[in-house]
Amino acid sequence: MKKIIAIAVPKGGVGKTTTAVNLAASLAVAEKKTLLIDFDPSGSCTIYMGFDTSVIRGDIFQVFSYAKSINQVIHKTDLPNLDFIPSNVASHEMEERLERLTRNTYLFSNILSLEELNKYEYIIIDCPHYIKSLTTIALAAANSILIPAKAGKFSISALKRMINYINIIKTTINARLQIEGILLTMYEPNTKAQMMTNDELYNNFGELIFKTVIPKNIAITESEFFGKPSILFNAKAKGSLAYLNLAQEIIEKNSNPPSII
Repeated sequence: MKKIIAIAVPKGGVGKTTTAVNLAASLAVAEKKTLLIDFDPSGSCTIYMGFDTSVIRGDIFQVFSYAKSINQVIHKTDLPNLDFIPSNVASHEMEERLERLTRNTYLFSNILSLEELNKYEYIIIDCPHYIKSLTTIALAAANSILIPAKAGKFSISALKRMINYINIIKTTINARLQIEGILLTMYEPNTKAQMMTNDELYNNFGELIFKTVIPKNIAITESEFFGKPSILFNAKAKGSLAYLNLAQEIIEKNSNPPSII
């Protein structure tokens, strides 16, 4: 049965897209059939994956508008177990049309329930860095949400907003939505900002924080320029190894779900 994980937080610059790409790639390396979906009109995930308009034959928003089927917009990647659906919103008019389409809260849920997607063990959704609209319909469809957080007061504030919004989604739209975990990104263990962030997060959300942390690592940044996940750019880099550990932590967690008494 597929696991649908949304990567979301209402703040840019915290490693959301980086996490979506590298987690999806790491799950694929772990031989889990994975689908990565770029759900952000800005197309950051699509750029990171090395797809430009010359190779994109369809995107998720064409599925929303019934212009193409889901199979027509799934693209192969350099990793055998990783497929990708890009975002290709090229104009303001397209964005406005997309806004109208996403007023149907369950549209994306219906798409992800299609039989063609049952072959995937994990579906990773890179959401926009805002809460409403596209993020809402992603959370309506997801089983869980992964929230990236870097050191800093603004990041903590965004995390708290996200958790409050998750509670609203759970009570109004998607009762099964769970928090997959809070992921500490761009981690610098010896800085005062990181230590203060850790204190606040562990005191308030300790049980939700992943054991794995993603270090600040130049290989991850450089891999973006080459249009490929870090694992394909430098498999031995600290950042690549951290995302592999994160994938394994998620796999183990979902292989041994907590018992219900």
